[in-house]
Amino acid sequence: MISTTVELRTVEGTQAAMGWAGGHTIVVDRPEGKAGGLGLGFNGAQLLALAIGRCFCNDLRYVAEEMGVELGKIIVSVTVNLEGKPLLAISATMTVSCETLDGSDPRKVIDKAKAITAVSNSLRQGVPVAIEMADADGRA
Repeated sequence: MISTTVELRTVEGTQAAMGWAGGHTIVVDRPEGKAGGLGLGFNGAQLLALAIGRCFCNDLRYVAEEMGVELGKIIVSVTVNLEGKPLLAISATMTVSCETLDGSDPRKVIDKAKAITAVSNSLRQGVPVAIEMADADGRA
């Protein structure tokens, strides 16, 4: 099994959070005026869409390398639809375009990436999420 952990902490003087994994950081916030949000960073739905899309972009590159195909430009658009109370993601649609440098049809690369992409396939299967209370020092 492979595990990854990210950390999030409140950004001093705001109600936004800074998230990090290793040396990479991102700001997470709500839209300005919503529950103290200042619009300083991505909201949850945007992060979900980014996770779906970026994972697929990476998988396109992995598959292309494995197949010996060089890719040029990749364009991915992800729309996450939310509904209800509480607000839940009810669907996501990803549109993909990529070019091969040799001019061949990229459909085989896209189809193979679709079969192995971790985030989309995990969501399709339903991922159990446990929420546990941490102690005063933030440890589980």
